Amino acid sequence: MKLASGGIAIEKCPYISPEVRSELEDALAPPIRSVTIGTGADALVVGDETVLYRHEKTFVHQPGIAVLIADDEPVEAVEDKIRKLKELKFSWVGKTLKADLLALQNKSGDPAKYGALVKKALSAADCPLMLISEDTDVLMAAHEQCADRKPLLYPVTAHNLDKVVSAVKARPAPVAARAAGVESLVHLTARLKEAGIEDVLLDPGSKDMQSALRDQTLIRRAALRQGFRPLGYPTVAFPCFMATGKRQQMLLASMFISKYAGIIVLSDIDEHTLLPLLVQRLNIYTDPRMPMSMEEKVYPINDPDASSPVLITTNWALTYFIVASEVEASKVPSWLCVKETGGLGGLTAWAAGKFSGDSIAPFIKKCGIEGMVKHRWLVIPGKVARIRNELTEALPDWQIIVGPGDANEIPAYLPGLVKSWKGEP
Repeated sequence: MKLASGGIAIEKCPYISPEVRSELEDALAPPIRSVTIGTGADALVVGDETVLYRHEKTFVHQPGIAVLIADDEPVEAVEDKIRKLKELKFSWVGKTLKADLLALQNKSGDPAKYGALVKKALSAADCPLMLISEDTDVLMAAHEQCADRKPLLYPVTAHNLDKVVSAVKARPAPVAARAAGVESLVHLTARLKEAGIEDVLLDPGSKDMQSALRDQTLIRRAALRQGFRPLGYPTVAFPCFMATGKRQQMLLASMFISKYAGIIVLSDIDEHTLLPLLVQRLNIYTDPRMPMSMEEKVYPINDPDASSPVLITTNWALTYFIVASEVEASKVPSWLCVKETGGLGGLTAWAAGKFSGDSIAPFIKKCGIEGMVKHRWLVIPGKVARIRNELTEALPDWQIIVGPGDANEIPAYLPGLVKSWKGEP
């Protein structure tokens, strides 16, 4: 019963024969298979999705953003793309946003050139790799170079399937199947499954935005609504081959983030095109049932000491980063206590009973702030000034100060507050 309801893994049940286990594994498998590219901490997991629309539950694994490097590009261009993949990282609501993969293309037709490119990428970056070559022998040779990194091999077609299957069985790696349309993909994935290859991504060969949107939606609907196993795999999309300009590729990538690619390959990246895509990806792949929130603890800002002021706010990520940035802008060393409120903002948390005197007092006592400062002054948000009296009763040793109603008033407020404490004019 637990197996049937998904409450336990099949490996935990000792009473199943190998034959029944095989049947149950197939029946209980997720509608879209989870595929891992790469190894270690930098490995990228795609697929394992369960809903067609985000609001139904949540999307699970963010699509990987890949940067295409061809082996006929100048050395300077290759090094620049690798550098940007490694260095373009953005701090956003407590998370680090970045691109994920290098897609290495054998465009020159020269096996030696491609081998040199793969070698350079292996030594320069730890990220997952996608190997692209129309020449199957060159693709397999490159796979041998970096098989321990579990690269994604592309393309697998009806023409080279037998050769790829033989190589992948010897050195396992995920593969990306390409066909001229969704129907042709069905035959290809069926043959891969018969051969025992199931770490598969799909490329329906879409040539423009309209056909891409249609194909991605058909694949997702077939897997989730009809439980059609031959299409129950994540997909790979190539804005780099569908458009030339950065802006056009960015628009296509934006569509693929929403509908429903597992990997998106761009010809190049920069901070102006990459950041909007990463923020969009983060927003869409954030669980709508759970507000983005910060860890409940005390955050030091501007290197505070024992005489620095203490402020408190809720753990909604947006509230935290607005307040923290304004405190930082004030140049006043401060302690910011972040109270767990289920990811709710100030007034909403107060209305829900999660940001009140009775709930804040235990947090102040257990968070350790009393051992970090020698004073007992606590600044609360001005919009919840009404909790001051109950908080005073709950924390009799503390003086409760009502701070600004809006965060943008903090830079002007804090210096004056500190001066008043010191008795300065």
